Amino acid sequence: MSDTQTSAGAAGDAGGAGAERGLRRSLGFRDLVVYGLLFIAPMAPVGIFGTLDAKSHGAVALVYVVATVAMAFTAFSYAQMVRVVPQAGSVFAYARVGLGKGAGFVAGWMAMLDYLLIPAVAYLFSGIAMNSLVPEVSRWVWTALAVVITTLLNLWGVRAAARVGFLVLAMEIVVLLVFVVSAIVVLARDGAQRGWLSPLSGDGTQGAFALSAVIGAVSIAVLSYLGFDAIASFAEEVTGGSEKVAKAVLFCLALAGVLFVAQTYLVALLEPTTSAQLAADPGLQGSAFYDAVDASVGTWLHDLVALSKAIGAAFAALAGQAAAGRLVFAMARGRRLPKVLSKTDAGVPRAALLCAAVITLVAAVWAARRDDGLDRLVSVVNIGALTAFTLLHASVVGWFAVRRRGGPVVWWRHVLIPVVGAAITVAVIFEASGTAQVVGAIWLAVGLVVLVAQRGRGGEDAG
Repeated sequence: MSDTQTSAGAAGDAGGAGAERGLRRSLGFRDLVVYGLLFIAPMAPVGIFGTLDAKSHGAVALVYVVATVAMAFTAFSYAQMVRVVPQAGSVFAYARVGLGKGAGFVAGWMAMLDYLLIPAVAYLFSGIAMNSLVPEVSRWVWTALAVVITTLLNLWGVRAAARVGFLVLAMEIVVLLVFVVSAIVVLARDGAQRGWLSPLSGDGTQGAFALSAVIGAVSIAVLSYLGFDAIASFAEEVTGGSEKVAKAVLFCLALAGVLFVAQTYLVALLEPTTSAQLAADPGLQGSAFYDAVDASVGTWLHDLVALSKAIGAAFAALAGQAAAGRLVFAMARGRRLPKVLSKTDAGVPRAALLCAAVITLVAAVWAARRDDGLDRLVSVVNIGALTAFTLLHASVVGWFAVRRRGGPVVWWRHVLIPVVGAAITVAVIFEASGTAQVVGAIWLAVGLVVLVAQRGRGGEDAG
């Protein structure tokens, strides 16, 4: 690490001089990728395939190509800043050094909304899937059980959770490979339901190819990628330096992009329902992936995918809860949250983890007991992360180009890429639902009140 990077990291640590900061370094590159892919979930497109197919006029694979490129700008900015500030606080720490303490708090506060709600959605997905397999047990019970089991694993320690997570991820990859092989066999035997290039150019049932339709679908598809950024939260627990974290962020995004494009391309070819029919009947969209698999391959693969999603969703939530715990821990260490949340026990931030778990449990069970609970949660999960991503890009410009603390300015790396990345995240925020925008605005307003109150009583940390 360079002298500049070392000094930046030291400056970031100064804010927590009086708190316990003993996170244990035990993670390798594979562990980071496991956490990232667990949070994203290799088959993340399953639940939103029908929606994307309808909105993109059938060009669903192209949607994921564009979305991967769009999110690559954010991944690149993460890789830049994790080398400067290799800390558990991720975007909270990056914005502090790049933009100032106030902006750092806002970035962490907005990211916290995302890190608390995305696991709640994943737990709810798990509860719904298990309820469909065992309907005698209410979905809120399955949801709560998933929270308890994964919380215990996280409290056990990041290394233990990573080992179990690796097994779950391996299962998900195997199921995905089974789907890919089965789809190829069916396509070779029976042919495609749509044109072979239609997943990239549209199926033609809603008129000619429309770039605007693809871009509109991208604003939803980026939700599939939320979670790769969580890798940066483990920067203080990785062996071998921050370069490993930066590589893991980029690798995880690229691998997820390949998996998403491949599976959506194949299922689009198997889909007997046109994009126009899906657009005309939104009730078909949620089960479109499963219906295509059931009709073309068989019920056995439908059930296998459903079981994989039930288990995989719970462990996606495990990775999200772990990241949320690290963010809460870092903000408490920086004296932005109660000091008790900055304590560690045998290298594990158990107080912060329990705090995140309780909030997520309440949100997930509340949603599981309501018919419209999933819709309400899904509509707001992206707004916090997208706001934090925007501040992340600004932090790159602030640190390298404005403050010039990272050596000579490389304009394409330190200005062009983060500016384009910020433009993308802002555009997606504007495309978000009205509910998400309102919730995001309220959460931001509360955070600003907290920030003003902290400054009023001299709560600024010295870091």
